[in-house]
Amino acid sequence: MAQLPYEDALEAVRERLIAAQDLLRQEIADYPQPISGCDYQYVRLISDRTRIANSLRALDNQPFVATPRILEPAA
Repeated sequence: MAQLPYEDALEAVRERLIAAQDLLRQEIADYPQPISGCDYQYVRLISDRTRIANSLRALDNQPFVATPRILEPAA
């Protein structure tokens, strides 16, 4: 079964987020020792790491969508 165009786009977004996550992990690993409480750039990296992880979780989440049990006649 072929994927729908929006599914292809979602998969591309997922792949880009994973690539960004990998790059960010490496940047955090290579970052010089931060100065506690006053290193804005390091805090930004950690914040972005959380944002990416939350975005990937949102893409994987299958929200419940209620559907009616009784079909209503067409108007």
